[in-house]
Amino acid sequence: MITHFVHQSADGFIEGPNGEFDWPLMGPEMSDHSLELSGQADTLLYGRRVWDMMSFFWPQAEQLDQSEHTLRYAPIWRESPKAVVSRTLTEAGWNTRVFNDPADLPDERMILFGGSALAASLTERDMIDEYLIFVHPVVLGGGKPVFSHPKRFDLELAESKVFDGRVVMLRYQR
Repeated sequence: MITHFVHQSADGFIEGPNGEFDWPLMGPEMSDHSLELSGQADTLLYGRRVWDMMSFFWPQAEQLDQSEHTLRYAPIWRESPKAVVSRTLTEAGWNTRVFNDPADLPDERMILFGGSALAASLTERDMIDEYLIFVHPVVLGGGKPVFSHPKRFDLELAESKVFDGRVVMLRYQR
């Protein structure tokens, strides 16, 4: 089972026009939920671009950010099994397996964090079972859309919830 966990702006973007990702709000409720989800996964899944960002930040997170979420999540990230789908990466470190083809991913409970290219590829192959979309109260006015899938597909709303009085989670199933 693959769950796509993604932050998006109110106008549907995962990055601002210049690649900005400084806008997601990680309050205590959102942080607790994120930690709980990560603990339920067998593997944390990334595309190469998001992997580059995560593998730069989380190994040294405590030196870069002293927020409560960072201090709680950094050890979990370092210890968790991870997978990266990439045509160019050959090894990744930090308890991470590299797959060249999404079809080779093992049958495990995976959480795909962010990334539109891998999400589109997995959606195209009907490999994503659940979408967790966290809508943040910001309008970016452009950037990278959350969905870059070329065809229409239907989703069923399984749950909605408000975190920290500001962020709305929409949990959809295929």
